[in-house]
Amino acid sequence: MKRTLAALLCVCALLPSAAHAAAPQAEAAAAVLMEKETGALLYEQDAHDKREPASVTKIMTLLLVMEALEEGRLALTDQIAVSAHTASMGGSQVYLKEGERMSAGELIKAVAVVSGNDAAVALAEHIAGSESAFVSRMNEKAAQLGMADTNFVNCTGLPAAGHLTSAYDIALMSRELILRHPQVREYTTIWMDTIRDGQFQLANTNRLVRFYEGCTGLKTGFTTSALYCLSATAEREGMELIAVVLGAPTSAQRFTAAQDLLTYGFANYTLVDVRPGQAIPPVAVSLGTSETVQPVLGESSRILVEKARLDQVSTDLRLTDAVEAPVEAGQKLGELVVTAGGETLRTIPLVAHEGVDRITVPGLFFRLIRTLFLSG
Repeated sequence: MKRTLAALLCVCALLPSAAHAAAPQAEAAAAVLMEKETGALLYEQDAHDKREPASVTKIMTLLLVMEALEEGRLALTDQIAVSAHTASMGGSQVYLKEGERMSAGELIKAVAVVSGNDAAVALAEHIAGSESAFVSRMNEKAAQLGMADTNFVNCTGLPAAGHLTSAYDIALMSRELILRHPQVREYTTIWMDTIRDGQFQLANTNRLVRFYEGCTGLKTGFTTSALYCLSATAEREGMELIAVVLGAPTSAQRFTAAQDLLTYGFANYTLVDVRPGQAIPPVAVSLGTSETVQPVLGESSRILVEKARLDQVSTDLRLTDAVEAPVEAGQKLGELVVTAGGETLRTIPLVAHEGVDRITVPGLFFRLIRTLFLSG
């Protein structure tokens, strides 16, 4: 009886916790689930396999467009002339004609909602002078973001030799777009709209925008070689997730896979704003114009936690006893260690709220006199 009970206990110890369901397997060649704020990976499946991204490429195109808007190099009201090269684009398009002019705002809408290849090229040429120059900027940005699996050949995602990326890299550029440029949601959440003064109808290629609660975008893609691709973003209760699916056999399977991953993430994880269990005391400063300096959290204290471990989260405040002046604003004075069940989840630096200059000899003399006077 004892041997049987022991065996059962061993088996139970090896089983996954019922409170944390296993991530669903995506019916696709590659997939990733990432949390936006922390960049934490919650799920990965062949995340670094280099694959054709099809029109999911346009996430990088939109990222550079949003940067140009923010820096004043582009305005939504700019009227952009359509070149012969732009008008020659195939695939998904809004049928721009050579010599036609369209505002940047309408072109962005055409890219985000119906994946217009011609609209993407028109924006690229306007911003960089040519599509090839724009693509160089895309690759530069990819390198800055650490997208080591990526090489862009065009700004559309149309099939081209060497135009490759990975599910992980797509998550990185998706995160950069929605984190730094949340205004892109004004376009990526459109379900139906028009351009050309209502003469041309637009319907979003991303059906999750309408049918998945909290969906904020982001971009679909399809070619016969890339198959069905998607970077889907959604936000619930202050947490935004990114689900990337590449190489799904059917359109329905890419949406189902992304939806399942997002739902898994929302069901099992949450963002928590952790704080010390006590007021952070000041740190003594020797030979300073001030005798103490106040430590503050040097980074965001929001951390990603499995919901099943919420009651295990604790913090440990570790401060230096004293520092010698001069103290610079932002100088590290300690750290706040966040743990759950004995595992360190995050170490947040504690830094000086403001600088403290070194006291001069006359200042030290007057302090001594003041101290003697007050003690007397």
